Amino acid sequence: MRPAQLLTILDREFTSTLEGHHTPVMLWGPPGVGKSDMIRQTAERHQVPVIDIRLSQMEPSDLRGIPFRNGEHVEWAIPAILPDAARHGERGILFLDEITSAPPSVSAAAYQLILDRRLGEYQVPRGWAIFAAGNRQGDRGVTYTMPAPLANRFSHFDVEAHLDDWVAWAYAHGIDERVIAFLRFRPELLFDFDPAHNPMAFPSPRSWEFAHRSLQKFGDLPELLQGALQACVGPAAGIELTAFVNSLDKMPDLDDIVAGKSVPVPEEIDLQYAVAAALVGRAIRASGEADAAQVIGHILDYAGTFPQREMGVMLVSDLHRAIGEQLFGVPQFATWANTIADVMLYD
Repeated sequence: MRPAQLLTILDREFTSTLEGHHTPVMLWGPPGVGKSDMIRQTAERHQVPVIDIRLSQMEPSDLRGIPFRNGEHVEWAIPAILPDAARHGERGILFLDEITSAPPSVSAAAYQLILDRRLGEYQVPRGWAIFAAGNRQGDRGVTYTMPAPLANRFSHFDVEAHLDDWVAWAYAHGIDERVIAFLRFRPELLFDFDPAHNPMAFPSPRSWEFAHRSLQKFGDLPELLQGALQACVGPAAGIELTAFVNSLDKMPDLDDIVAGKSVPVPEEIDLQYAVAAALVGRAIRASGEADAAQVIGHILDYAGTFPQREMGVMLVSDLHRAIGEQLFGVPQFATWANTIADVMLYD
């Protein structure tokens, strides 16, 4: 399932806790596709804390607590890592990450916590959702087969890498537009992991964020840039991204485009992707400014000049995801829409 859909599911599962309809959610997927990030995004959207418990790093007693004598009885000290309404708040997310990497003795200790929302005398606060994530056995990670009793305590969702969803996330988080443009040009490299070869560095949504960071750190050091990018996304993808970045000195003047001047569209397809990504970034930075409508209007005018109308559709679709309904208030939008009426916009 694509990340945008899963974010809606996680959102509904979180809000359902107070109504008593919450079902613990298990996210499955290979490394680097954004499982943990989606949990954090859900918490940020609701402004609640996340307690991240790595069962793979725990002993059964770390979760169950330590017994102590109280008179003639033995009681259990509740671990401080578990959600507590007084200390952590009435609402939040209990995140059991790397759950498939936990040995069976530890995962067995979590059975009651996940299904019954309690461990002995401890009770998970009513407003807390329980989410978990883990790798599949074929992903070459340290994994155990999830026992049937544990699996039956979750609803299960497979996470797939999806370029449109990643691009929307990338614009919202300030990812370098050169990385976005490159992946629009080479979409199959968003996620390229072959567990049979067990690569150390490979393209994934996570590692493309690392590539963004490398561009900021080593962009002025050409002798180091290619090696730094290869260290993030692997040898082949790193070489391709470096060549793509180095070709961008042929790009048209973006200032002229947003100023409404007549600028020819570059013939090279890779440069067209680069221009489209850069113009979306310009629109995001102009949003909220006094001249925002004018800038967006000129970008729409330029979108209509691409020889391949699908390129203009991609640009405007990314623009809509980035700035929302503000786009529809610009006069040039109706003109542009009429010119591509037979080309469907995608969500």
